[in-house]
Parts: sequence; structure tokens; C-alpha cells
Amino acid sequence: MRIGLITADPGHQLLADTTDLLTPRHEVVALDPGGHRAGAPDPVPPGELADVYLLKARTPRALALARSLERAGAPVVNSAAATARCQDRTAMAGLALSAGLPFARTRTLRSCAALAAERLRRPVVVKSRHSRRHDLVARVDDAAQLRALSADWADEPVVVQDFVPNDGWDHKLWVIAGRVFAALRRSELAAGGRGPALPLAADALPPGWLEPVLRVGPVFSLDVYGVDLIDAGEGAPLIVDINAFPGIRGQAGAPGELAALALRVAERGRGRRPRPYPAGAEILGESRPK
Repeated sequence: MRIGLITADPGHQLLADTTDLLTPRHEVVALDPGGHRAGAPDPVPPGELADVYLLKARTPRALALARSLERAGAPVVNSAAATARCQDRTAMAGLALSAGLPFARTRTLRSCAALAAERLRRPVVVKSRHSRRHDLVARVDDAAQLRALSADWADEPVVVQDFVPNDGWDHKLWVIAGRVFAALRRSELAAGGRGPALPLAADALPPGWLEPVLRVGPVFSLDVYGVDLIDAGEGAPLIVDINAFPGIRGQAGAPGELAALALRVAERGRGRRPRPYPAGAEILGESRPK
């Protein structure tokens, strides 16, 4: 099999460990989405496609690359459409709430400046509408804080959620093809900011927490995803974020689950026998005949 990685960082721990598991018998090829533009010619001729692509990057260029590979007939995990839904926090909240998931109530404003013009009645969490690296995520308790935030982010489209008092810990749950991995980490909104992730066994979660996490996959059409939950009181889970293809670092068994998923998807869609490597691809491991 040939497995493609859509990423600018094939050395990422999860991807590197997955590659190590695959390359004794399979080919792994990395495609850097940085050079691909929406509307550009398809980067890989149909006869040279991999049997499956893992979409780790979530930038607009990565999504454009994934869409072009899907148009050419290649399966992509997660799909470009599913990944894009998780990049828009308005769409994310709408889909989650309509499906009955315990997601934080969310409203959208055209800009942070528009929010600053409102009267703040209670503490809120303000986030960039479009999820990306170094985006806006902040707790705002009063009008002065809101004005200061708006000074730096005036034109930023935002979503707003009421701040829910909690113990300051995020429950980080990651799912690969139905298998759950878990950790605890201080919330980025907590005093002192985030620290290292602490181990947490999935069976140590409060009763009823796994069910909504596992429902996220079919609702969002995701095979690999992360869910951030907080305790909203009396043991009730509240989902505050959903991520397509998170890092899942340091979770024993995660690379094996990802490798197995890639091979299952590749086997289902294998109707071609690609041979040449696409121009610009980085070969991450030598393969041996099956």
C-alpha cells in the first residue's frame, strides 16, 4: 500500500511513529500543502495517487490539496469537508447543538469591535470564529477587559460563549476509529495557562462522558478527532471544542490505531496500483513487498 501524509511536519510524533509501523511493508509519502493553491492543477496525476491520504494539516492550502485529491478519486482521512466544519466554530456549534450534543451555547458576531459595543452582563469566553494557530481564545469578565481585547482584535470575527464555572481542567479526549485516548490539562483560560497533559485512563472518566464523545464522530463524519470537555457541574460534561486530526502525542497505542485505520481505508478504496511518486513528494520510508 501507499499511504500519503498531507502535512508540513512529517516528523510530528504521531505521524513519525505511525510511519515507523507502516514502512516495513508499505510506502509512506508526505505532501507539503504549503505550495498548493485553491484552483491550482491537481498535484498528483490519477495514476500516481496514494491508496489513502491522512489529512493532518488544516490550513486553507491543506484543505484545497485534500479536495483536489478527493476529486481525483483518493480517499482522505478526515475528508476536507469534515475538517473544514471543525475550522468554523459557528458551523461546529450549530451542528453539535442540532444533533443534541452537550456543546456550549454559542453566538456569532461579525467582529470583536461589535461585541465591545454591547453591554457585558456576565463573564464570557471569546474565540475567533475561524480556528487556526494563534487565534483568539480569551475569558472576558468586564467591559474594560473587553475594550482592551477589541483594541488588538477589532476586526476579528468572533464567537461568544457564556463562561461556565469549572475546576480549571480540560478533559482532552482523542478518538481514532472509535478507540478513545484521554488526558487532563489545565485550561488555557485558567490562571497560569496550560501545563503538560496528565495521564487519564478512558475508563476513569465520569459516567456518561464517553457517549457524547463517541457520537461526535458520526455527527461530524470524523474518523480521527479530539474533543475538549469541562465539568459543567454535578458531573455533567460540556463540550467546548472539537478538533479534526489533533496531535495525540504520548498516547500509547495511538500510532498503531492510526496505521490500522489507514490500511483499512486504503484496502476499501484500492482500485489502482500507483507506481511513480508525485513530483515534490518526500519518501519517508523504504517499503518491502507485501
